Amino acid sequence: MDNFLLLLYIAPLSYLFFKLFKLIDQKRHQCCYILDYQCYKPTDDRKLSTQFSGEIIKRNTNLGLNEYKFLLKAIVSSGIGEQTYAPRMVFDGRETDPTLEDGVVEMEEFFDDSIQKVLSRSRVSPRDIDVLVVNVSMLAIVPSLAARIINRYKLRDDVKVYNLTGMGCSASLISINIVQNIFKCWKNVHALVVTSESLSPNWYTGNDRSMILANCLFRTGGCAILLTNKVALKHRAMFKLKCLVRTHHGAKEESFNCCIQKEDESGRVGFHLDKTLPKAATRAFVENLKVISPKILPVRELARFTIASFVRKMRQGRSSKGGGGRPTIDFTTGVDHFCLHTGGKAVIDGIGQSLNLSKYDLEPARMTLHRYGNTSASSLWYVLGYMEAKKRLKRGDRVFMISFGAGFKCNSCLWEVVRDLGDGNVWEDCIDEYPPEKLANPFMEKYGWINDEDEATFVVPESI
Repeated sequence: MDNFLLLLYIAPLSYLFFKLFKLIDQKRHQCCYILDYQCYKPTDDRKLSTQFSGEIIKRNTNLGLNEYKFLLKAIVSSGIGEQTYAPRMVFDGRETDPTLEDGVVEMEEFFDDSIQKVLSRSRVSPRDIDVLVVNVSMLAIVPSLAARIINRYKLRDDVKVYNLTGMGCSASLISINIVQNIFKCWKNVHALVVTSESLSPNWYTGNDRSMILANCLFRTGGCAILLTNKVALKHRAMFKLKCLVRTHHGAKEESFNCCIQKEDESGRVGFHLDKTLPKAATRAFVENLKVISPKILPVRELARFTIASFVRKMRQGRSSKGGGGRPTIDFTTGVDHFCLHTGGKAVIDGIGQSLNLSKYDLEPARMTLHRYGNTSASSLWYVLGYMEAKKRLKRGDRVFMISFGAGFKCNSCLWEVVRDLGDGNVWEDCIDEYPPEKLANPFMEKYGWINDEDEATFVVPESI
């Protein structure tokens, strides 16, 4: 009888322990780790110097003096330096009539460089890749870019493939989110995320100011990221994903239209950046922060902010003079490093002001914008590379990524550094030069005389 009663106790306890073990084991295999990532650095013959940029502008016969002045102001205030990269067809003088092959070759050069390097460095065979996610917003071809990677590296027949287009500058975190969700369903998976943008078919040659601006900001780049949920490989990992939040305001007309590819009045296709873009970005950013803040900040900071907000409202109700300055959340209480999208100087400064970030916090994004420009969805990874090259990333540090994209979207995530990092990566040959003493763009020195010209008498000189 006693043995029978003992069995009645042991059986449910054993089942409970089994279920608990299974749940813990499942959670362990759902973790998302970055094994390695490799940013793309094109060859030096594709660098956009001040002199050559002036030649490109001169070749555009649709521009007048007002457009020259606008471009000068935009470039000087952009925060971009002289070592960014452009597609080859620009150097061949064919930006007015690019071919499909130009876009394909631009991507294949990136694939051959970065994918090969990330697989070699991580000692992972192409046959070990279970999931492939490719995001290139403005180039859709048949077979797809993902199919070209599969053919080039001879991936397995059963590889799970996701080929994303039209997702804008925030697409790399969307790709990471796809991988994260797959990892919740499958154990021991390797995933390769390939993020870039093809500028060759999308160089604007008209005179619409809202579209010319894209030529000033966007540059060639890309990144290949290798992820896994294999518990046995976590000691080799660089980062562990803690949480990821996506915000999409496409239902709002103003947000949808503020950043859109369309034709100008002359039928030339370009990327339109509307004046309402800052407002749309701010709105999406605020909504995103509301969701992710409780996930990444300590309870004491959330409580402090809640109490401060309550006290301010009480004071506003009692006094007609208001309740003082609006309280702000101190994100540095839960975040060690800020990896910001290099959408432009104004974008970086705006995020810095909103989050009350220091010059040190904004340095990686500002320096990345200066050295590589806005490389669309891959920009975040160049910023991360800067932090690594500067040996800022130590085990246990938390890195907050924030990106914006057409739609309008704001995506963010938090990574935990798994081990001390300090690889030179694509910054290796120039990291000691950053940050420079000044970021002044030489365009004003070379072309500042344009501001003194009269539209009625202006003639483009041969030496421009």
